[in-house]
Amino acid sequence: MRRLDHIAADASPVSVTQADLIRLNGPARAIALNVLRVNSLQTGAYVSHFRGRGMEFDESRPYQPGDDPRSIDWRVTARSTTAFTKLFREERERPVLVVVDLRSNMHFATRGCFKSVNASRAAALLSWAAHHRGDRLGGLIFGDTTHRELKPRLGRLAALRFVHQLAEHPDWKSIGRKNPDEKDAKTSEPAADPLAHAMSSLRRVARPGSLVVVISDFIGFSRAAQSYLSSVARHCEVLALFMSDPLERHLPPPGRYRIVSPTDEIAIDTFASAARRDYENEFANRSHELEQFCHRYGVHLMPMSTADDPVSTLQTALGSRVR
Repeated sequence: MRRLDHIAADASPVSVTQADLIRLNGPARAIALNVLRVNSLQTGAYVSHFRGRGMEFDESRPYQPGDDPRSIDWRVTARSTTAFTKLFREERERPVLVVVDLRSNMHFATRGCFKSVNASRAAALLSWAAHHRGDRLGGLIFGDTTHRELKPRLGRLAALRFVHQLAEHPDWKSIGRKNPDEKDAKTSEPAADPLAHAMSSLRRVARPGSLVVVISDFIGFSRAAQSYLSSVARHCEVLALFMSDPLERHLPPPGRYRIVSPTDEIAIDTFASAARRDYENEFANRSHELEQFCHRYGVHLMPMSTADDPVSTLQTALGSRVR
């Protein structure tokens, strides 16, 4: 693996540490989170196609001549003899939610580093970039055993909290550790379908106008998970960062190969041309379905390989969106 200045020489290709993720604070300054597809001007520092007012409800007061009729608070009006109108408070910081997949299928690579490692580095970069932009940062970190939610918070401590929870997530280890002192992290046991469970939680916590980044290989992207994420995309800007390994796209040259994991070892035979076609078609079909989903619901799709450098990949991909 080619070592880069922002990655320590002794950094592991199969796990991450909090120090590794904090080190990405500097390179994250060059990553612009306000360069996704834009259509209209929003209050604050962003131009975006976000739906909604970019405002937060403050209070209701009696209706006055000149008030926008669309702001009438019908619930309060129904309980009173006079009309009331809603007052809104401008939101100056955009919520950014970073969703990271740490399921067992993400702990795999044949080149570079594990999908989970590159996903974590990309998530840390986006978290630090959100901090540098003055955004409120929150997220979801989920795996096969544990699901954690972090409420959006402002400032450096929010980014530090996120990278700490990411590096210490129990799904990195066979026996997880929980942090009872983390007040803003909600931990729960996921259902039988962790990806759908995470998308369901995302639909519940994502406020309109948020920037949502989902980092996953999208294996097992069920109809339920698609339904939840499409609902989020109706009101939020969504970026799907699609992680993959070169072996998933194409089998190695014909031969016999040994694949090992911490608990198992198998041998594969890649001589059969029909099996090679079926294998490659499987990934191509999964990729095509994800592309169709993203196109249908206006989700930005960005591929990243285990062999890619997340710093240059994010800087290039997001920077290329500037008008």
